[in-house]
Amino acid sequence: MKGSPPVPETSPYAVLRNRDFFCYAVGRFAASFGQQMLTLAVMGELYDRTHSAVSLGFVGLTQFLPMLAMTLPAGHVAETRSRKGVIVVTQGVMAAASLGLALISWRQAPVPLVYVCLTVSGVARTFMWASSAAFLPQLVSREELPLALNWSSSTFQISAAAGPAAAGVLYALSNSAVGVYLVNTMAALMCLALTCLVRARHNPAAREPFSLKAILGGFHFVFNHRIILGMITLDLFAVLFGGADTLVPQYAADILHVGKVGLGFLKAGLPIGSVACSLIIAHLPPFNKAGRVLIIAVAVFGLATIGFGFSRMFWLSMTMLIICGMADTFSIVIRHTSVQLLTPDAMRGRVSSVNNLFIGTSNELGGAESGFLSALTGPVFSAVFGGVATLFVVGAICRLFPEIPRYGKLVQPAPAPPPGPSGQDANP
Repeated sequence: MKGSPPVPETSPYAVLRNRDFFCYAVGRFAASFGQQMLTLAVMGELYDRTHSAVSLGFVGLTQFLPMLAMTLPAGHVAETRSRKGVIVVTQGVMAAASLGLALISWRQAPVPLVYVCLTVSGVARTFMWASSAAFLPQLVSREELPLALNWSSSTFQISAAAGPAAAGVLYALSNSAVGVYLVNTMAALMCLALTCLVRARHNPAAREPFSLKAILGGFHFVFNHRIILGMITLDLFAVLFGGADTLVPQYAADILHVGKVGLGFLKAGLPIGSVACSLIIAHLPPFNKAGRVLIIAVAVFGLATIGFGFSRMFWLSMTMLIICGMADTFSIVIRHTSVQLLTPDAMRGRVSSVNNLFIGTSNELGGAESGFLSALTGPVFSAVFGGVATLFVVGAICRLFPEIPRYGKLVQPAPAPPPGPSGQDANP
């Protein structure tokens, strides 16, 4: 029997033959899968032990506050230290924190110790995010970067869909969260080991002393680069207003009346759309009009959110959430790729941190906005308002940042840092 013909270099799967990227991607998937499992187990165990919604709110704080406080220092570290080394160290810290959670759960130690471990893990994860985002472009060529980011995004979405389900099954079978915490410990160690196998190294330039000016350098670059600023602003406000996913439990219980099984399907809607879109993007040529695609994707996200808000049928609601996930993936891939390509390597850590700070903050605040507005006006108004506001944001961005609709190919030479106080970029 003849062997299969070789896969051409233009294949969307060619980047997976890059040994460094493959180790990176599999390691990040393992770590993300374990983290998704851990989050569900922590929420379930804390509620079982305290029967208090306040205890669940503190879980959110242990994720939000470290990100808010440590994002900018994490960017500075990502540029002045070996990014590979930072990833290895932070994964070790996260494994230790997860092992601590397992011991606390096994011994039924005081609940405040859970928050200590979560805070330590949150700090380590913030430093890991900055170095990991800045490290990826060193593993692939500039032409491969859009595909690499697409595959990286798809593995995260798979973990977001499968991780909580796996944690729920393991928790139910063992009637304990200990097993879930141990799985996450092994996942973090697996990521650590695979990162050690990556041959590419980041050799930092001359170390800039730690100072306020140094850590604010990422803000200065972003605010003086109109394409990056416009993309981050667009995503920030779209996520802030378009928080339909936050309303899914209320829709499942009070509007669609589909119970826990239906809730599970609805919660999987966004990840399903994201994974499907990632496979589609992998087989598409590089975007020739990336800015226009980005604008259309966010507009479709807003329209689908409006459709979800008005829906009274399960199949329609599921469809709208899948479309939201697909549109969001187009936006994520274009924004992440553009930020990496348009940023010099010496600034990638700090710019990635600014990007993570804005997007992470908008995720948290967007969920709060949707929830509070739903409590005041009802879930339908909250969802529809979010979709309409997203469309207004798209129009405002097109007017304030005309460079965005004109933005062309993603694969192009990185420009020099934008000069001067005017903050105007050359048309790409």
